[in-house]
Amino acid sequence: MSKLRFGFSPCPNDTFAFHALVHGLVEVPFELEPVLLDIEELNRRARDGELELTKLSFGAFAGVGDRYWLLRSGAALGFGCGPLVVAREATSLAQAAAGPIAVPGLQTTAFLLLRRYAPALGEVVELRYDRILRAIEKGDTAAGLIIHESRFTYTEHGLVRVCDLGELWEKETGLPVPLAGICARSDLDSETRAAAEQAIRASVEYAFTHPAASVDYVRSNAQELSAEVCRAHIELYVNESSIDLGETGIRAIESLLHAAPASD
Repeated sequence: MSKLRFGFSPCPNDTFAFHALVHGLVEVPFELEPVLLDIEELNRRARDGELELTKLSFGAFAGVGDRYWLLRSGAALGFGCGPLVVAREATSLAQAAAGPIAVPGLQTTAFLLLRRYAPALGEVVELRYDRILRAIEKGDTAAGLIIHESRFTYTEHGLVRVCDLGELWEKETGLPVPLAGICARSDLDSETRAAAEQAIRASVEYAFTHPAASVDYVRSNAQELSAEVCRAHIELYVNESSIDLGETGIRAIESLLHAAPASD
């Protein structure tokens, strides 16, 4: 039996969705090794094709060329879940983007959207997503681009919302915000890719049917997040599109990538 490494984040939405897959609760015709890493680290490793299966920001697709194929299951996209720009004081998006502004990675979909709606960017500071709020609070950066559970906790750091980039996207396109998808390395044969897609779909369906089954696994990887934040995180980022992208999801991804600004 072949062994595949599967890269995904330790965030509640991923550990909830893939708990059944990792713990053998759904049928998987291969041995699976979970590799839990920050999304930007997964984006970087995808450039070298390190992992056979991996979560990947849609903003990073251009950088991986033909190394990976997008699977239809396991994705994160939806309405009301886009990245936020926050700061210590109320300001405009243009002023916040003038910098220095902390971002969770240059390959993230969040940064792609920031470049789309604030093209006159100033100084950009790359930080791991969970360090951005503290950096703004301390005054290390004037503003920050936040993702994941930070959208639920930024007010606890005394910060205010400057702009919801997801709202801008939704108003412009009428489509859900495509954040990240699960990809299979292109050297895997079509049978293995299909089996992986089916196993991931089954895992998400199991999560919806047995929502309490993953609680311990989610909490063990959620650092110091409260149960309430974990639950809100899951409800926001795991939805029907996580089972299958559907035609609307595919259209959203194509729209995002088609109009993406050229790389520097």
